[in-house]
Amino acid sequence: MGSLKKEGEMEQIGDEFTEAILYVNGVRRVLPDGLAHMTLLEYLRGLGLTGTKLGCGEGGCGACTVMVSNYDRTSNKCIHYAVNACLAPLYSVEGMHVISIEGVGHRKHGLHPLQESLASSHGSQCGFCTPGFVMSMYALLRSNKTPPSEEEIEESLAGNLCRCTGYRPIVDAFRVFAKTNDALYSGLSSLSLQDGSSICPSTGKPCSCGDGRFQPISYSDTDGAKYTEKELIFPPELLLRKLAPLKLRGDGGMIWYRPVRLQYLLHLKAKHPEAKLLVGNTEVGIEMRLKRLQYQVLICVGQVPELNTVNVNDNGVEIGSALRLSELLKLFRKVVKERPAHETSACKAFIEQLKWFAGTQIRNVASVGGNICTASPISDLNPLWMASRAEFKIINCYGDVRSVRARDFFSGYRKVDMESNEILLSVLIPWTRPLEYVKEFKQAHRREDDIAIVNGGMRVFLEERGGELFVSEAIVAFGGVAPVTLRARKTEEFLIGKSWSKGLLQDALKVIQSDVLIDEDAPGGMVEFRKSLVLSFFFKFFLWVTHHLRDVKQALETFPPSYTSAVQSFARPCRAGRQDYETVRQGTAVGLPEVHLSARMQVTGEAEYTDDTPVPPNTLHAALVLSKMPHARIISIDDSESKSSPGFAGLFLAKDVPADNKIGPVVADEELFATDVVTCVGQVIGVVVADTHENAKAAAGKVEVEYEELPAILSIKEAIATKSFHPNTEKMLKKGDVEICFQSGQCDRIIEGEVQMGSQEHFYMEPHGSLVWTSDGGNEVHMISSTQDPHRHQLYVSHVLGLPMSKVVCKTKRIGGGFGGKETRSAFIAAAASVPSYLLNRPVKLILDRDVDMMISGHRHSFVGKYKVGFTNEGKVLAYDLEIYNNGGNSLDLSQAVLEIAMFNSDNVYEIPHVRIRGNVCFTNYPSNTAFRGFGGPQGMLITENWIQRIAAELDRSPEEIKEKNFQVEGSITHYSQTLQHCTLHQLWKELKLSCNFLKARRDVDEFNSHNRWKKRGVAMVPTKFGVSFTKTFMNQAGALVHVYTDGTVLVTHGGVEMGQGLHTKVAQVAASAFNIPLSSVFVSETSTDKVPNASPTAASLSSDMYGAAVLDACEQIKARMDPVASKLSFNSFAELASACYFQRIDLSAHGFYIVPDVGFDWISGKGDPFRYYTYGAAFAEVEIDTLTGDFHTRTVDIKLDLGYSLNPAIDIGQIEGAFVQGLGWVALEEVKWGDAAHKWIKPGNLVTCGPGNYKIPSINDIPFNFNVSLLKGNPNSKGIHSSKAVGEPPFFLASSVLFAIKDAVKAARAEVGLGSEWFPLDTPATPERIRMACFDEFTCPFVSSDFCPELSV
Repeated sequence: MGSLKKEGEMEQIGDEFTEAILYVNGVRRVLPDGLAHMTLLEYLRGLGLTGTKLGCGEGGCGACTVMVSNYDRTSNKCIHYAVNACLAPLYSVEGMHVISIEGVGHRKHGLHPLQESLASSHGSQCGFCTPGFVMSMYALLRSNKTPPSEEEIEESLAGNLCRCTGYRPIVDAFRVFAKTNDALYSGLSSLSLQDGSSICPSTGKPCSCGDGRFQPISYSDTDGAKYTEKELIFPPELLLRKLAPLKLRGDGGMIWYRPVRLQYLLHLKAKHPEAKLLVGNTEVGIEMRLKRLQYQVLICVGQVPELNTVNVNDNGVEIGSALRLSELLKLFRKVVKERPAHETSACKAFIEQLKWFAGTQIRNVASVGGNICTASPISDLNPLWMASRAEFKIINCYGDVRSVRARDFFSGYRKVDMESNEILLSVLIPWTRPLEYVKEFKQAHRREDDIAIVNGGMRVFLEERGGELFVSEAIVAFGGVAPVTLRARKTEEFLIGKSWSKGLLQDALKVIQSDVLIDEDAPGGMVEFRKSLVLSFFFKFFLWVTHHLRDVKQALETFPPSYTSAVQSFARPCRAGRQDYETVRQGTAVGLPEVHLSARMQVTGEAEYTDDTPVPPNTLHAALVLSKMPHARIISIDDSESKSSPGFAGLFLAKDVPADNKIGPVVADEELFATDVVTCVGQVIGVVVADTHENAKAAAGKVEVEYEELPAILSIKEAIATKSFHPNTEKMLKKGDVEICFQSGQCDRIIEGEVQMGSQEHFYMEPHGSLVWTSDGGNEVHMISSTQDPHRHQLYVSHVLGLPMSKVVCKTKRIGGGFGGKETRSAFIAAAASVPSYLLNRPVKLILDRDVDMMISGHRHSFVGKYKVGFTNEGKVLAYDLEIYNNGGNSLDLSQAVLEIAMFNSDNVYEIPHVRIRGNVCFTNYPSNTAFRGFGGPQGMLITENWIQRIAAELDRSPEEIKEKNFQVEGSITHYSQTLQHCTLHQLWKELKLSCNFLKARRDVDEFNSHNRWKKRGVAMVPTKFGVSFTKTFMNQAGALVHVYTDGTVLVTHGGVEMGQGLHTKVAQVAASAFNIPLSSVFVSETSTDKVPNASPTAASLSSDMYGAAVLDACEQIKARMDPVASKLSFNSFAELASACYFQRIDLSAHGFYIVPDVGFDWISGKGDPFRYYTYGAAFAEVEIDTLTGDFHTRTVDIKLDLGYSLNPAIDIGQIEGAFVQGLGWVALEEVKWGDAAHKWIKPGNLVTCGPGNYKIPSINDIPFNFNVSLLKGNPNSKGIHSSKAVGEPPFFLASSVLFAIKDAVKAARAEVGLGSEWFPLDTPATPERIRMACFDEFTCPFVSSDFCPELSV
């Protein structure tokens, strides 16, 4: 890190001296000079405060959230707000108090009520995101004088992502702190019922949130002691401390200035005209980290009083350019309440736009001026500044001030009308006048915390003449359609002077169509969608103004009542959910809804992950040298510049690998480090090690590789056309004879079609990482890795180093999510780090940055399925012929097995007499795709559900009727010859249909659609059948080690990995019940290859079954040894029995082992039982779409799953909800975009969706409004541990109910233009682009035909 000055040394600036200080969790810290390059996150983690996590490094996931408190001298009060520590420069919080998760609560000293609530509500699974959620909520409570509303709570969490839980338990945990009843917070006893229970402050119904666990929380500006007994107060020193300027330095000659007077800022700007001005660093930080731009001089202007002024007067609102966006939002909300309604039309537009602008943490630090001067062509606010007649005041270094109209300020791509010696001083927004209307627009992939695809700001000022309204002024501005925020000038000119009427609307739409032109190869793609949004936004604006004019001019020509849906604003309802299950207790713990064993550690940030592991001082950090070409021959590698990079310790290439450079989980078709040819962008060429992570990345970036480009295959279609398949991957399954059936005349109808579906990024919150070190003079190699398969890490490292496996140990305590992505693709990370560690005999840590992780580690496989289906006029399916292809990428990895599972699941739940399925794995020049929750099953089932829908359309019947007519039954034989036993499908389906009241839901949706032209609702029900086991027979084995100690406690070690799914908790429950002891007496240790050898990966939803049974086997062995002692004497406790056995020299340790019986499949004969049993489920979904924009909301979801007798229903419910929401992302939100023929604006073979900025997983706003989950009761599973069933993967596919509900809504929209009976495809993910373009109407027809399908990377 380095320091250019001694700690505490003072820097003289003018007449003032200042010592840079910071309080962290109440502890005073002096900040040394030389750290201007460092973020707050790096500093905190350097102090050992590792509860604050690095999830993405770009402020997009919230894992790094902390609370900052500082004394605002303008308002004379302490303010508290959440920030992203990964973006906040360390010196930006100088003189402030930073509270991280460690300062909120601790297991040893007591948890904060927030932490206790989250843990007990099952709101933490993998736990990596948990500290960020706690800190966002904590900051909200500390900043509110009164308890927040539920809407405020959800708004505060918009900048936090979770990949595990599905958000529902997090919302439930925090909503108990919402205010709906004043009595709770005033301590009135009327809230206690006669039976002693309490009234929930959120629901108003009896609950347990007042049972003593959670106490009312009061507000205090500074004195934290009033807040709770353990709250950290705002340091008195900071209250008295005078704000002073700073000049500090950083690596590479960087200089950091913090002026506190405008005069000094102007002086600095004159001295350093090239300097970057910043407040929150939300743009500059991204440029420096992701774009690797270097800025030598940074000036933090957030503390300059003249730039933070707010002046509300009769002319309007004048806002200082450094005012933060969260403060701007508060200001506008305040003036809207205080000023006449007609004056605040622009303010209201800003309020609505700011609600969807980034996350709370970003809004808390991002400034008005920063957003303006960045001049982003997709800025959400710049179109509104232009539309609202805003004026920008600009001051130069000499103090001269000039004004520029916002509409004239943006001159080009990232260029503004401002000289290098000028800065933006303030912004003036005039009040709107009577008959003047301003409206905001935005459409993004995801509503919350997402950049716009297209946005807009529009204004009209009308004048009444002769009983008519005429347009006097008009501004129509758009973002996302040009390199600069664009005014539709021809449209504005056309509108002025015209009478406000329906005719004007139609004519204006024609003008705007030719006014706003988007090039076909425009960056960002989605050209047709963006063009249609321009028309849709203007249409919405015209209707919105007309709707408001009815109050002042009732005789105005109006639109049909059904058109009102186009302008109705979205009102976020309070989310509700129901979890219904039976508790079948077995012994002391099995069957109980116990809290995740690590929950209390996770909510306090004490749970350790790979990157949190303390490292020795001589540890090196690694960064990978990656290919920049999709297919090329390596001509030369030049490391001369890299060697001179600061901290450089070595570059290691293929020639340096001690043993074998070839690796692979099934076939050794990968190279650890590329030798002669690279076959994808992101292929590893070598590894650089240096003294710090940043220095390693910088050095790796300086390695120059010269290439000779070769032809690349960049899609499944290209692979099929060129017959580019991985060797020996062609597979076939047959049942009956499809050809004879098709030709026999039995089929009344035959349909053919194609289904394609995109891939999906795992987006586990913890990136890939390994820490590798040698011991005993380099004779042994040890590692701690974030992996689902420690055995494979051990195997790879021993293989590339040439060591026996007995000398290599891999340990994994827990991982921050995996979902299949850390089953095989994590192993090469460890192997790459092991080479320099072994050769240099030093510890090496390799943690991937999020963008690198997403680019190189593989995704869910994209698929193409070509089907031919024969059926009767009654809807009975007779024959199914399928050609199915998946995109394997540049190595085989697990793609063959994924294809096989897709083929097995291609019947879903349907009885089909004649089936032929042929599959192949495509070789393409992309990083190898890999395992992902469902492992190909969802893709196979989705193809089937698509043609089921098509059959329904062909026969004009409901899809549900077609499904029911073809359901499999008890004793059905699948196309791979397995007989269905204990099939609960019909019971599930019937119960779900009743619980969701499907027929009424269908009628209600039809009624809604008949009264709303521009919003449509849809419903769907989807079943699933998911086979459980590894389809490779040898993998169906598990081992465990159990020790009983003389104090009666039990230590369990097994081969499975805890990744948030609650595996350790369930295993501990099994052990506790086996010994009839409390769960608290069982501890599950880290997974380690030197404790349990040769373990299969934690995958296939099978781990609870296998490892639970292995642990039970070990426990039974120990119990059998203890029984003779127990039978002779009576013991008061298990501890007494254990101690007695010890004195009798009885072995209290046992190795358990379990083999999954009766599984196996022969691909040559096409027969066998690949699965131990099936998990059945079904889901109902209702959605509402905006047909003009493609935006949608999931209104209701009902899920029913058969899990036998659940080992832990609370954990299983969490798995169901998490899988469903992850599946929702796959079917409707998450689009992976590669540089291919479909996306020519992306460099070939490159991934553009490589971070949360471009890749959108579901946020808290995307979960269903009503989210109900129930478990089938009274159906034990005789083939599972304690009669339970697997849960991890089966619910994932049920999210397709949302996809088909969307399609149902789109069908209603198409019916409005006479296309209701016409079949149409809807590829996944059904993003707003695909939804909108499928809703064919007058705003899309100028650009596309009714069968248009947006491009998709497959």
